[in-house]
Amino acid sequence: MEIYREILIELEKWKKSEDRRPLIIQGARQIGKTWVMKKFGEEHYRHTAYFNFEASKELVFEFGKTKDPVRIINILGLYCGHPIDPEETLIIFDEIQECPDALNSLKYFCEEAPQYHIMAAGSLLGVAIHHHKGFPVGKVDFLHMYPITFREYLRTDNQGLVDYIDGIDSIQPLPEFISGKLWEAFRKYEICGGMPKAAVASIENKGNEAISKEQEEILTSYYFDFSKHTTAVEFPRIAAVWQSLPSQLAKENRKFIYKVVKPGARAREYENAISWLREAGLVYQIYCATKPGLPLSAFDDLNAFKIYMLDIGLLRSLAKLPPEIFTTPNPLFSEFKGALTENLIAQALAAQMPQQPRYWVSNGTAEIDFLIQEGLSIIPVEVKSSMNTAGKSLSVYIGKYTPETAIIFSGKELSETSAKDTSTKILNIPLPLIDWLPKLLTL
Repeated sequence: MEIYREILIELEKWKKSEDRRPLIIQGARQIGKTWVMKKFGEEHYRHTAYFNFEASKELVFEFGKTKDPVRIINILGLYCGHPIDPEETLIIFDEIQECPDALNSLKYFCEEAPQYHIMAAGSLLGVAIHHHKGFPVGKVDFLHMYPITFREYLRTDNQGLVDYIDGIDSIQPLPEFISGKLWEAFRKYEICGGMPKAAVASIENKGNEAISKEQEEILTSYYFDFSKHTTAVEFPRIAAVWQSLPSQLAKENRKFIYKVVKPGARAREYENAISWLREAGLVYQIYCATKPGLPLSAFDDLNAFKIYMLDIGLLRSLAKLPPEIFTTPNPLFSEFKGALTENLIAQALAAQMPQQPRYWVSNGTAEIDFLIQEGLSIIPVEVKSSMNTAGKSLSVYIGKYTPETAIIFSGKELSETSAKDTSTKILNIPLPLIDWLPKLLTL
């Protein structure tokens, strides 16, 4: 089974662009980068020339001998067994972080041979780019790829529901039948998350055991990456930060605390570990904004941040929570359920908003889960894992800054209200509609 990825639309735009440059697709291991590149080549080119630098050390050696695009193309043609024609062939460089010379060659393809269509990706490409001195700055295009979104999952599982939601033209409750089907699919997605193998196992109804097995194997592969691609000093620190994430998010105040990683831990010991996880695409580091100003990034408090995992399914698996926790009411789960829901919203916002969200606190008396920048507006976002949307934090924020719009994601129906004594519009959005946020903001 194939799950349609919306990044394919962006790849079409890249192909048609008049100033197209070699494209680098960034993202974590096992989110489907290789599949997407091959799928795009199959659908839009006569030929696809695929090269994996992790699997072919001979190819790595060849790139070390020349920087001439013409010579490189001739060598690649010999490797794939057919000529590589401009416009007709998609060239794919996979695991390109294993060959710095290939990464550097993208500069020369951009300058001297722009007629060739080249895509590149790698499991730890973000880490490699950060440490690669000869990176072709300004000579490549970038796309960031994320785990499968709920919208993509739903498109494969129930296209009719996606079509219906795409057609929404006003803020009002969904029909009960539609809402029921939507929540049913959403509960399944909460269990599997967005890693392709786990999502496919869910859609094919292979059962929770198969889903959990796929997630555990992915987590194991990440630990291998920690040990293989880092130093003996950094490996245990990265592993310790990673292992601490369920505990970090289980706190009522989800601000990252170093002593949760290890008693007595200091920032200077673990900040490189956090950077490695962020650059590998495995976590989202979301800073506290000192105030809701434009641009949001100008008001980051670099000493206060939260860390969310790239995928809710992996977070549940790392926390050793059985999948049945989503379908069996349990009062012991209520607090961590909030953490999982917040993580899901964080990963959804990262995938669809042009700038990473922030959060906001007010002298310890109020906290807004997320702030997002939409055009010239800063929008506060509250996340509730149930029907209960009561809380003073949003009221405190609205009273202080009077935003034009505020958002509450919860178990409640889609609706619009006005904040008391202000002009602020409050959008109550059901959690399953998170991937339609940009559309709902325009209605």
